[in-house]
Amino acid sequence: MESDAQLETRHNADGELESVISMLERVQARYNYLPEEALRKVAAETGRSMVDIYGVATFYRAFSLKPRGKHLVSVCLGTACHVRGGPIIAEEFERQLGIRRGETTADKEFTLETVNCLGACALGPIVTVDGHYFSHVSTGRVKKILQQAREGLDVVEVKADERVFPVEVSCPHCNHSLMDERHLVDGRPSIRVTISFGKKHGWLCLSSLYGSYNVESEYPIPDNIVAHFFCPHCHGELLGTTDCPECGAPMVRMMIRGGGMVQICSRRGCKGHILDI
Repeated sequence: MESDAQLETRHNADGELESVISMLERVQARYNYLPEEALRKVAAETGRSMVDIYGVATFYRAFSLKPRGKHLVSVCLGTACHVRGGPIIAEEFERQLGIRRGETTADKEFTLETVNCLGACALGPIVTVDGHYFSHVSTGRVKKILQQAREGLDVVEVKADERVFPVEVSCPHCNHSLMDERHLVDGRPSIRVTISFGKKHGWLCLSSLYGSYNVESEYPIPDNIVAHFFCPHCHGELLGTTDCPECGAPMVRMMIRGGGMVQICSRRGCKGHILDI
């Protein structure tokens, strides 16, 4: 069992890491990558070594040490996606963009990469663009996906967008349904949980449409705040099995009716999510 001194040391370390991640996020947002000069400034301001800073920068997929395009396209080549035509999809993106995987277009609009797994094997071939999932991708859809990226992927038409589909979820601890039939979001029953951040403690209703980021809450949640999510029935914390691959914050885990799991990032404003059916 940890002593008070050990707990304080660990909490201080966690706080320092969050500070480093936050600074790197601001640099990444400004330049679309992490220039060496900026990393040296982060090291100087935090008192951490360059080895520590590089360790954080290379651990999270959201960060890049070389210039990236405005949009990051990731094609899954994991086993399930590979046998369903993942390599052909990657080749079609290369043809449409005129680059090879690992490269960025001359206009700095797109960077293309391949990854080993995106956590949604049953929906392969899978492609993500700026964190947005596209399932069962065919070569004929590649051009449309790129066009959607140019027009803006954060604009979600929940009634027509093929990336959006409904889910019903329950608590992984008590198996009680988290669906709220009385409180609608996006015109459908919402997912009701309890959240806490700072000194606030209240309800949060999320859209049950996977791909929609619409929420309603008892209290306004400031951007970049990491909240704790709890089941409103057994009050167990809905901790995920991993940290967010985009920002490093804890993930929030919920079970999907019929089998599977969905995890969403606990940081307000981050769109990191994992779906495993």
